[in-house]
Amino acid sequence: MIQLLLIIAAALMTSGNPPPVAPVRPVTDDYFGTKIVDPYRYMENLDDPSVKAWITAQAQYTRNTLDKIPGRAALLSEITKYGNAAPAAVGDAYRGQGDRYFYMKTLPQENLAKLYLRQGLAGPETLLVDTDKFKGPHGEPAAINSYVPSHDGKYVAFVVSLAGHEIGSLHVLDTAAGTEIGQPIDRVWDGEVSWRPDNQSFFFTRLQKLAKNASPLETEENSITYLHVLGQSADADVPVFGAGVNQGIDLDPIDGPAVVASPDSDYALAEVARGSQNEIYLYAAPLASVGHPGAIWTKICDPDADVTDDELHGDDLYLLTHHDASRFKIIKTSISHPDLAGAQIIVPEGPGVVQSMIAAADALYVKELDGAISRVIRVPYNSPAQNVKLPLDGSVEICASEPDLPGFIFAEESWIRGKQIYQYDPSTDQVQNTGLRPAGPFDQPDYLVSEEVEVPSYDAAPVPLSIIHRKDSPLDGNRPTFIFAYGAYGITMDPQFGVRFLPWLKRGGVMAIAHVRGGGEKGEDWHLAGYKLTKPNSWRDLIACAQYLIDQKYTSPKRLGIWGGSAGGITIGRAITERPDLFAAAIPAVGVMNTVRAELSPNGPPNISEFGSAQTFEGFEDLYAMDSYLHVRDGVPYPAVMIETGLQDPRVIPWQPMKFAARLQAATSSDKPVLLRVDTANGHGIGESKKQHDEELADMMSFFLWQFGEPGFQPPTAP
Repeated sequence: MIQLLLIIAAALMTSGNPPPVAPVRPVTDDYFGTKIVDPYRYMENLDDPSVKAWITAQAQYTRNTLDKIPGRAALLSEITKYGNAAPAAVGDAYRGQGDRYFYMKTLPQENLAKLYLRQGLAGPETLLVDTDKFKGPHGEPAAINSYVPSHDGKYVAFVVSLAGHEIGSLHVLDTAAGTEIGQPIDRVWDGEVSWRPDNQSFFFTRLQKLAKNASPLETEENSITYLHVLGQSADADVPVFGAGVNQGIDLDPIDGPAVVASPDSDYALAEVARGSQNEIYLYAAPLASVGHPGAIWTKICDPDADVTDDELHGDDLYLLTHHDASRFKIIKTSISHPDLAGAQIIVPEGPGVVQSMIAAADALYVKELDGAISRVIRVPYNSPAQNVKLPLDGSVEICASEPDLPGFIFAEESWIRGKQIYQYDPSTDQVQNTGLRPAGPFDQPDYLVSEEVEVPSYDAAPVPLSIIHRKDSPLDGNRPTFIFAYGAYGITMDPQFGVRFLPWLKRGGVMAIAHVRGGGEKGEDWHLAGYKLTKPNSWRDLIACAQYLIDQKYTSPKRLGIWGGSAGGITIGRAITERPDLFAAAIPAVGVMNTVRAELSPNGPPNISEFGSAQTFEGFEDLYAMDSYLHVRDGVPYPAVMIETGLQDPRVIPWQPMKFAARLQAATSSDKPVLLRVDTANGHGIGESKKQHDEELADMMSFFLWQFGEPGFQPPTAP
């Protein structure tokens, strides 16, 4: 039987015929008296040869179908041309002592960013880490997930993973010699590296080593923060914080610890995130005691304090919190004698949303979101606050910097202006372009305009909507349009310049971003308004934004698509299952599509805090309401849908998109295609190569234009 299925799959790869319909093998579950039928439960066994054969056939059919769209190849060529037009793409900058600048850079001919060091802004650069040298045994692409230089810049710790898997290995490089120190340390996801002031050791977090027969659900449980000394084996690393490590501190298995040290403080902070929850537990201990028996950690706060971020400056501890402040505020207390009840308010809640902060030698620099525009407030330690005059109205990313340096380094861009990297000098009150990121020839398109509007949702809540299009595009209801939406974790969709979307916009296409509830664009209340019980607001906000674009004659249902990924899959999936008539096409990318079963995947338990658990009646009701897979109905004319998954995805397990694709293919009564796009050498998109990204965008745009009836993108009709 298995061999027959594999033969069928191989035949389909060459024939171009539709892939086989997935067999229905229903399983019925009883959730608190509600019976739920799951027709494709067997797909959750990704090692089943019949499941592998089905997904292989689906992947090849989708690839054949997309490759037959006449305009796709030319569109991919355009996307690549625009994406490679700049001399280099530079990001993730870090300003270190001794006028050192670290940054990630991708040259036009390269697929993945490499790590560089420049001594002085005008000095020569040195290639520190060439990701090509870390490719897997079968050519799997390697990506640098994160890096942190030592305070003196002599070393840099970096995490590398293969094929978008994200869980990788931690390496340490001697920046002068160009050689690695010690052996790589495995089971590291991001790593949360923090160097101690001695520059010879650091704290980092490591996943547990699973027993041979352990459940995959245990992958992210019981992680521990260790102290690593350069040159020593990882086997000698001392556990300093985590489950079972600290007497009197009980942690949940999904708690993710990190220990942070600052060169200007005598204390270390232990930050504990409960899964995906933004609010943290915070503990402090004398830095000299950490790593030694009997270290005493003093609790500063638990999640009830609503603290989401912290910064140390000497004995001062700054906390970002939404406690009694939906749009956040910053408070200050003493790290040696913490007292949150008596903490001083440093930045009060205001009309904007306080998003982040960084402590420099001269001041605290605070990023605030005002609509779609970022502001930076300079808060000197001994004088009144002031706004920093920024180069443009756009979004700001405050980059990492050594805390003993004055000023700050940042990147800024807008929907229609390319990113540049700047630094602010408080002695002159001036902003300087660092020149680290060379400008590209298409970074300032004068034919584009961006608009910011607020759309009344079904319940009259004003939903921010960003609209980008050509200045000369007529409002005739005929523009090819897609809306991107997410809406989870309090994450904001800040303006970004997408040079690779210029082929869409130049054709007269409209690109919109719906800032739906569940995000953080209006503070914590906006997040909680699209969270668990209130999650339906997320997709109903998207539906309202779609209706607005139709009513205002930007587009029409036959020319409108929606797109979103990861937790945004909930928003996209439920929008088309609730209003299938409103859209011509939809693309849920690596999306959470079967929320009732999500906690039974490896990354499921950490996300219970955001979405809920089916183990409780209330949790089941919430998860069922947001479950796109379980809301597909037989005989409904659904729009065209392209579901995407990466087989190495550690965040959204592939069976979630797979089950949704199988159910939608069987249920739809329209003649619109339902495709499953599979990337075998990618995961959640983090760490994907430039080539993979360009191919994905070409598929996305081509699929939309095909379904919108755009001339030049219509496959020939079979005779």
